[in-house]
Amino acid sequence: MAPLRWIAGLVLASSLVTCAAAEVPDAVIPDAGIASQFVADLIANATQAEQEQAQEKRLLSCSQDDSLVVDLGYAKYRGYHNTSTGLNYWKGVRYAAPPTGKLRWQPPQPLPLKLNAPITDATAFGPICPQSLPSVPSAAFTPGDEDCLFLNVYAPPNAAKLPVLVYIHEGGYGLGDGTHDMTEIINANDKGFVAVTLQYRLGAFGWLSSGEVKKKGAVNAGILDQALALAWVKLNICQFGGDPSQVTIAGESAGGGSVMYHSIAVKGNLGNLLYKQAIVASPYLIAQPKYDDALPTSRYYAFSQAAGCPSSGNVFDCLVGKDTTALQQASFAVTQQSPYGYWGFWPVTDNCYIMNRPSQQFAAKKTNGERILAGHNANEGGLFVPPLTTEADLTNWLQTGQFPNLSAAQIKTILAANPNDTPTSASGPHFETDGLAGGNQTAVHVSLVANGQQQRGDNIYAEATFACPAYWLASAYAAACPSAASSWVYQYSVPVAWHGADVSGYFGPLTPNQSDDFALAFRRIWGNFIRSGNPSISAREANGAGAANPDAPHPATNWPAWSEAQPKFMSLNITGGVPYQAVSPWGAPVTLFAEPGLGNAITLASAAQWEGGRKGRCDVYKALAASVPI
Repeated sequence: MAPLRWIAGLVLASSLVTCAAAEVPDAVIPDAGIASQFVADLIANATQAEQEQAQEKRLLSCSQDDSLVVDLGYAKYRGYHNTSTGLNYWKGVRYAAPPTGKLRWQPPQPLPLKLNAPITDATAFGPICPQSLPSVPSAAFTPGDEDCLFLNVYAPPNAAKLPVLVYIHEGGYGLGDGTHDMTEIINANDKGFVAVTLQYRLGAFGWLSSGEVKKKGAVNAGILDQALALAWVKLNICQFGGDPSQVTIAGESAGGGSVMYHSIAVKGNLGNLLYKQAIVASPYLIAQPKYDDALPTSRYYAFSQAAGCPSSGNVFDCLVGKDTTALQQASFAVTQQSPYGYWGFWPVTDNCYIMNRPSQQFAAKKTNGERILAGHNANEGGLFVPPLTTEADLTNWLQTGQFPNLSAAQIKTILAANPNDTPTSASGPHFETDGLAGGNQTAVHVSLVANGQQQRGDNIYAEATFACPAYWLASAYAAACPSAASSWVYQYSVPVAWHGADVSGYFGPLTPNQSDDFALAFRRIWGNFIRSGNPSISAREANGAGAANPDAPHPATNWPAWSEAQPKFMSLNITGGVPYQAVSPWGAPVTLFAEPGLGNAITLASAAQWEGGRKGRCDVYKALAASVPI
């Protein structure tokens, strides 16, 4: 391919924060400011690149150079081939300038053109960003490196114009990194796509917010990091064998929440500019304040004081000048002062990229991209809910921790939607539901890890924070394209299906309760969506090759799209196996099942009937969205 075309593209990229503002209507980006200028320029430059790529479509081979050297204009990286996996890798590719010193809390800065740049071997991951565990007992401080804006590319050899998966990592906007290995999911899908993983600023470094930060820098710096990385993919993925017009973005938990925010970015006016499709797994949706509301402002000053700066007034310049250890410890300290299971910093309404709350944007049926695959897990709440014994415990937690903005009457509405009179003895009974039984046999009442008021609280958190947002996203996309299938939903149900348990299913390494047959089905669901825009899989994959009749007809071969009138989803489960004892991430003893004898149990279900009417409970949370606010 012609390297000059890509050098020109990177000259374009290097002007993202310095060139004249794009002709973007005021109604799209209404306010002035550093971040708004960045967003306007990003839109203008990505649009120009898209137009150039469309004009030069016949000339773009979108294939790899035999040397595995990519010339990004600002740097050259040499990838490597792994003979055991059969893939090519580029690790630790820098996509933005180090966000340190005066670049703290600024939009990410593209790197300037560097002619005749030396070749760097891309064989190791870049350093991870500063980390913060959620507010839980005995959380330990984990340092990172502010110079962490790196991404990684995984590609089949001789890849040419393949679809692209871009994965945004999980971690509550305060934890995690871009080192998930994409090898197994690519190989499970016949080496049919290229994959990119990326890192973005976390904790206070990525999500610090106040009126002063807005004036002097960028609130939601972490989401702008991701946006620049998506623009990088559009400009550069062709050199790795990827098709810039066939990009699917995906993420789990905060990564899924990030994908959700990209889906509503700039009021849904970006279309396919940064990506075409999305996969959201357990999209993390919590209260979204305005950038200068009381909550983010109080966290701003608490962070400042913890870092050794004043606790009021203008503190931004003091923070910019602090050493990284003091700032990292301050970010950790503010998170540990948060309610149980929460982090200290997360996305806010910034008036330039995140311009509406999700519930507002979903109701408007205005989203970016064309299609979405939305998923969640069966039992996601246990990790985030404190110990609860009585209904008074539950009510207090709902009022002070989970929904502090709701009135007592609104809390009662939630309790009424989740009736529970099951015994609260910690000894049980504990068992996994099938999703369909009525009475006290639903997830509102019991799971393998809890029962009574504890499980009631676990399920309220799980549905309001993860499951219902998946439904709402699917509905927003379904309504946007009523004439064509455009959204699908699944539930990861393999016992115990706690938060994050699904990730090993699609990326590996598998846990003992995930069989090879199940993993193949799960990975094909993702892969088929990435490659064709439809998650349907073959009967043999859905039933499992080890089934008594693997080719028996199965609904997953023609997976019904989600709709408000027919809200159907696929439950991804297993059956059989040998029981073994394990411990949940929060210390609860559980019984899981391993080989031999595991079999796929993938079934089509109705969200209106599932677990005593989950969609009905989601409608309750939707009605309260403006008060939360979400």
